[in-house]
Amino acid sequence: MVLVFLLMAFAIGLVIPLQSAVNNALGTALGSGAVLAALVSFAVGTLTLLMMGALTGQPFPALAGLPRIPWWQWLGGVMGAFFVFGSTLLAPRIGLAAMVALIVAGQVCSSLVFDRLGWIGLPVRGISWLRLAGAALILAGAVLVNFGDRWLAKA
Repeated sequence: MVLVFLLMAFAIGLVIPLQSAVNNALGTALGSGAVLAALVSFAVGTLTLLMMGALTGQPFPALAGLPRIPWWQWLGGVMGAFFVFGSTLLAPRIGLAAMVALIVAGQVCSSLVFDRLGWIGLPVRGISWLRLAGAALILAGAVLVNFGDRWLAKA
């Protein structure tokens, strides 16, 4: 089962650049830019999740508990909107590879902190020198993807 989860994570990574490119094309087609493209993307995503919820028998009455949810748990939607809007805005401006390299580098850095501290109810996971080395390589890769050609051109 772990292999399935690993493959699913990889597949999500594969579609992030595609999502950004599709949302950028949507914004261009609408003549509106990133905000409305992100809005339409979220609307389609909401409908998709409603259908998935119905097909998998999710307990929709549980949504009645939403008024009791702590304020900070609502921030996931804000962060999702920031991601979709930001990636839609950035993809044509800095390129997909540069954008994704920086997103992944940021994700790895913050994830190591979350793993180590077990924030927000996540299980605590240690940070070994190998994990830090992996994060350093990802950061180096992000720098090379973003600036490597400029450095090479100067050489």
